[in-house]
Amino acid sequence: MKYLLLALLLLAGLPYAFAQTAPTGRVVTTYLDSRLLRGNAGGENPRRRVSVYLPPGYAANPAKRYPVLYYLHGFSWNDSLIFHADGMARLLDAAIAAGQIRPLLVVVPNESTLYMGSFYANSATNGPWADFTARELVSFIDQQYRTLARPGSRGLAGHSMGGNGVLRLALLYPGTWAAAYALSPGLVAPHAEWMADRPSQAVAARATTRAEVLKDFNAVRLLSVARAFSPAPGQGPFGAALLRYPGPDSLARRDAVLRQWATATPLALLPTHLAALRQLRGLAFDWGAQDQLRHIPVTCRELSTALTAFGVAHTAEEYQGDHGNRVMGPDGRMYQKLLPFFNHYLDFAP
Repeated sequence: MKYLLLALLLLAGLPYAFAQTAPTGRVVTTYLDSRLLRGNAGGENPRRRVSVYLPPGYAANPAKRYPVLYYLHGFSWNDSLIFHADGMARLLDAAIAAGQIRPLLVVVPNESTLYMGSFYANSATNGPWADFTARELVSFIDQQYRTLARPGSRGLAGHSMGGNGVLRLALLYPGTWAAAYALSPGLVAPHAEWMADRPSQAVAARATTRAEVLKDFNAVRLLSVARAFSPAPGQGPFGAALLRYPGPDSLARRDAVLRQWATATPLALLPTHLAALRQLRGLAFDWGAQDQLRHIPVTCRELSTALTAFGVAHTAEEYQGDHGNRVMGPDGRMYQKLLPFFNHYLDFAP
């Protein structure tokens, strides 16, 4: 439980205040009954909550259409917390008033699962979350709201697990987005940290019920990643192959699972999906030098090096900060960097 509380504090960031005189938008909550997620082997609920920020003037200008920024939340987080704990609506109101970005819709789907995160990946156990996000959700939003329903007016952004999802969906769904920005993306490339947390590895390997796993935050994380990237429907209590399993005297390692996880990383997907990134107008990602997840700075640098080697234009920036302390707020990356990025690259005109 203490690990979960720490993660929540890191992701929530610090409170901040913006000028109260700015015109305010509205956050509406809707539900998408997913055809794609229906009947998934992992027991995930196909009825998904979606929070949508409607900018100031949306109701008063019924003929006006807007670009859309799809924002993917991090592990253990959800759409409601993005707006009510992180204060995303206030940040957007202030950014629009200050000219950091022109009015747009911001869509945050709830992809928290039974084990705290879908990783925005298609999985034989969890269901096709990548298809759900890039295809079903986009179609749903275009039908329900006054969007500029074209790739040039769609942006994709996210933090941590959501940053991983940004890179994955940008690679796998060409022609869907104009630009993509990943904040502190996790699991970008293989790293020794995957095999760390030995006590948590043991908890995950020996657990037989969800309740046992939920007592250990890192065990939940391991199991969530396994259900996303090494699914095995019907195998064991969780429908996933874990990195370690109980041997005669100690935990044994599954190298096949390591290969599955490595193959699913954005770095591994890059060489065969270069065309998808080259058609983006803009690609950016950043990370804090003091990130508590030590694999993030190293693997983000690796990804940037690979993108440069393949001739893919991008911006990669390391800043002084940790996993969450400089993401939201008036001095955070969202306000200072990400929103101006999309203001530049998205089409706002009809």
